[in-house]
Amino acid sequence: MNNNRVVIFDTTLRDGEQSPGASMTKDEKLRIAKALEKMRVDVIEAGFAMASPGDFESVKAIAEAIKGSSICSLSRALDGDIDRAGEALKNAVAPRIHTFIATSPIHMKYKLRMEPEKVLEQAVHAVKRARNLVDDVEFSCEDAGRSELDFLCKVIEAAINAGAKTINIPDTVGYAIPHQFGETFQQLIERIPNADKAIFSVHCHNDLGLAVANSLAAVAHGARQVECTINGLGERAGNASLEEIVMAIKTRQDVLNVETNIDTKHIVSTSRLVSSITGFPIQPNKAIVGANAFAHESGIHQDGMLKHRETYEIMKAEDVGWKTNKMVLGKHSGRTAFKGRLEELGVHFNSEAELNTAFARFKELADKKHEIFDEDLQALVSDTRASEIAEKYRLQTLEVCSRTGETPVAQVTLSVDGREQNASSEGSGPVDATFKAIESIVQSNTSLELYSVHAITSGTDSQGEVTVRLERGGRIVNGNGADTDIVIASAKAYINALNLLEAGINKAHPQAGNV
Repeated sequence: MNNNRVVIFDTTLRDGEQSPGASMTKDEKLRIAKALEKMRVDVIEAGFAMASPGDFESVKAIAEAIKGSSICSLSRALDGDIDRAGEALKNAVAPRIHTFIATSPIHMKYKLRMEPEKVLEQAVHAVKRARNLVDDVEFSCEDAGRSELDFLCKVIEAAINAGAKTINIPDTVGYAIPHQFGETFQQLIERIPNADKAIFSVHCHNDLGLAVANSLAAVAHGARQVECTINGLGERAGNASLEEIVMAIKTRQDVLNVETNIDTKHIVSTSRLVSSITGFPIQPNKAIVGANAFAHESGIHQDGMLKHRETYEIMKAEDVGWKTNKMVLGKHSGRTAFKGRLEELGVHFNSEAELNTAFARFKELADKKHEIFDEDLQALVSDTRASEIAEKYRLQTLEVCSRTGETPVAQVTLSVDGREQNASSEGSGPVDATFKAIESIVQSNTSLELYSVHAITSGTDSQGEVTVRLERGGRIVNGNGADTDIVIASAKAYINALNLLEAGINKAHPQAGNV
């Protein structure tokens, strides 16, 4: 391998999905995986095959569909986990098993309840077992950021001898400081006798807001794989952001002297796809992919930009996908243009019936909205596929009355198992009244954990995309809805979440340990 090339390992579908509420169906994971493949991500961690039957099926489906990237499954250092990962990956062109065990004193004592020598023995056994199933094995020292250096050296040397080709040093709890973390990598690479036989990888969490800085410090001191997620998605404060890592390497190649294989022009579209599917909006001032990332309002800045772009911009907006993929569709557009544009966005239909349903929704939207952009299409597909979940509840009609100085009232008609039921309710606002009216019918006993609404595109005719997160009995679901009327979009999202609960679709967190 070229020692100046950094492998980009995307874990949006595994570690990113552990973010509470960031649930994804198998179809949605496939859409994201295809976008990552198009962006030329080197390794896609598709999931944790042992976590649930759904995770196993997702890893298997991605392993069979993706040909241009290595496909990886996480596993604990347990025989059952490793064998399950191997089974899910058996049809992958380039399979990788990523096995891990904790190495910090606090994890070994309180979580594993194992002595260091037993941890070492288990690590070696796990790598060897994985190596019998696939050629490409990655080993992670969970909580390496708080592990003792001497023990890390010992475990890593043994793991490499056992067949690990990649060694991951994760800052699992976001504890590291850049200069200290970089020095840790340098010492490991210098002290471990067989370090030259493996690629050293970095995986950082963002608890102190330092995930990207720590990852780049590791790269500067010899790491040649970075584990990251689209939009920095991940549990707690998230993971290192792929777009920030990649563009930092590209923009400051003069200092870092490394490169990636990423086609950066697909960053923005992939970012928006992940945001649309997970329901996590991108903050406007988010680096690289935020709406304001290349916007200039200050008069001084605008003056400088007009005279010479590089006075206030260190990157070209076009390089990450802004001002591209902006083919505008409208009510006169045909099925061929509609289907072709969605295929360019990584969306493929499983049948003519599915295409027809989506196209019909597109025409309905086109009658309400003069111009339909890529963001509208992504939301439309998500909304269409959300409606294909087995529907116990369906919105028939919604009427809301909201006047200045008066309490809003919502009247709702739902189809419940094919029978119409009506209800009306007051609320503090039109959305509150709508949700209360729905609840008076369904009596779901759920807790509303999140209500989020944002405009998909600019303009007063923009669709509102709504995410509703419901919790019941420890199960969490995200419902999504989109419409040019945000109250209707809200009702759609709430009902979608209720249907997901009824269908038994949820995101659990069965991982015994998280890298």
